[in-house]
Amino acid sequence: MTDNLAEVIAFWYLAFMAVTGGVGVLALRNPVHSALSLVYVIFHVAGLFVILGAGFLAVVQIIVYAGAIVVLFLFTLMMLDMRGIAHERFVHRQLWLAVPLAVLLAIEAVFVGVGTPEVREAFLGAFPPQTISDLGGSTQAIAAVLFSEYLLPFEVASVLLLVAAIGAIILARRFDRELEAMPEAAEAGESGEAAS
Repeated sequence: MTDNLAEVIAFWYLAFMAVTGGVGVLALRNPVHSALSLVYVIFHVAGLFVILGAGFLAVVQIIVYAGAIVVLFLFTLMMLDMRGIAHERFVHRQLWLAVPLAVLLAIEAVFVGVGTPEVREAFLGAFPPQTISDLGGSTQAIAAVLFSEYLLPFEVASVLLLVAAIGAIILARRFDRELEAMPEAAEAGESGEAAS
């Protein structure tokens, strides 16, 4: 009973902190602060994986997301010149779509939270705890699925991340060239007016 109570308290603490970090990702104006808030979320989600007994996923969550993806985000942000971007808040044109979707998501979260079903054999899938134990642990079970059934989606995801990084670098370079060309165009206009 004590272990179960400790797990419940740890779950609610980690879940609450992850949600507050997610709100920080959306609410903070500085993109670097948002990325650091995302790291905060990732560490607390990793704690949730530890509670679920998926230590491998917790470590992968920290190494891959906090150690690689967020660093990639920060690297891309550092390449962008944020001084030329307006910092005032504005109402996005897609607000009409975002608000109903947010309401639907909130209703779904309440529905899932209130109507939690009992765990049945059908919910355990192809890898119930006994099968995972027979394979030698969660790491071996994930490897068996990842590098057999899901090899192609795994490789496609890595290519998509690479394409996104290259696209961000190209956009940053184009933005820098446009900023460099702006003073030259302004000087050319002033010199033309002076000559006339």
